[in-house]
Amino acid sequence: MQNFLTYSPVLLSLIAFSSVAFESVDKALSASGVNHVIIENQRGNVNIKGGDYSSVTVSGKLDEKADGFTFEKQGSTIVIKVEMPNHYGNSWGDNDGSDLQIELPEKLKVSFNGVSSDVEIGNIVSGAEIKTVSGNIDAHNLSEHVELNSISGDINTNKLKGKLFLSTVSGEIKDRESSGRLSMQAVSGDIDSDSEVTEVSIETVSGEIELSLGLVEDIEISTVSGEAEVSLTLAKNGMMKMSSVSGDLDAVFNGDLSANFKLKTNAGGDIKNNITNDKPERGKYVRNAKLSFDTGGGNGSVRATTVSGTIKVSKR
Repeated sequence: MQNFLTYSPVLLSLIAFSSVAFESVDKALSASGVNHVIIENQRGNVNIKGGDYSSVTVSGKLDEKADGFTFEKQGSTIVIKVEMPNHYGNSWGDNDGSDLQIELPEKLKVSFNGVSSDVEIGNIVSGAEIKTVSGNIDAHNLSEHVELNSISGDINTNKLKGKLFLSTVSGEIKDRESSGRLSMQAVSGDIDSDSEVTEVSIETVSGEIELSLGLVEDIEISTVSGEAEVSLTLAKNGMMKMSSVSGDLDAVFNGDLSANFKLKTNAGGDIKNNITNDKPERGKYVRNAKLSFDTGGGNGSVRATTVSGTIKVSKR
């Protein structure tokens, strides 16, 4: 009985913490021996900031519906999780969810998983994987392997570097000043990039594509009904492939251009060549067109096909 009376205040404090004290948090863990931070937050806002830190800190407000909070080391990983009751489903009411600020050493890899959670992340040099369903993602100064995925949220990036993969279904992607290898996918969302990436892969169904690029070694663009406009400098032995079903394809080449062009349309599509005087050949019985020509020695390769869209190539 004496031991129970001695320790009961401690037990009572733990019970109180687990039931009512999840409105705010201000905690820290040493990052010694850690190489990965995993974060889970279903809804709200999370700001992740890398820097010259020796510990991982979490501060801010937790979701008022949360029934638990995990912040612990698991081997070389630190886990941060706002735990939500399963029985609520999607009926969360009007509460805005968590509002958390997370600071950590820039050398740690970061993984994030959420549902309706908006994420801002910056200054991470060892890679990041961010996934949310309806939340927006705002990312800057990330390096190495970077994967950003939102179903219906927008993705905005600035100064990413390395192997980059950006994906959304109905949200928009806006990328600025990235470098390295870039892959972007969308279904009905638009894609807009103004960057210095050397390898590019773009896929959409009905979303619009607008690219302003520097020196490119390899680029592939695929769309169904969306229009694609791209401005670039094609490397001497560079390769470019574009394809669509009904979407128009418009490519503008800057600077010196040395490439072999093969352009083809079917079922009423059109080809506009503003680089040379070569004219497309048109089918006698089928409304198709094709055009092949070389410019500047023909070291590189440009291939473009469409069913009923228009292919336009220009130089400036």
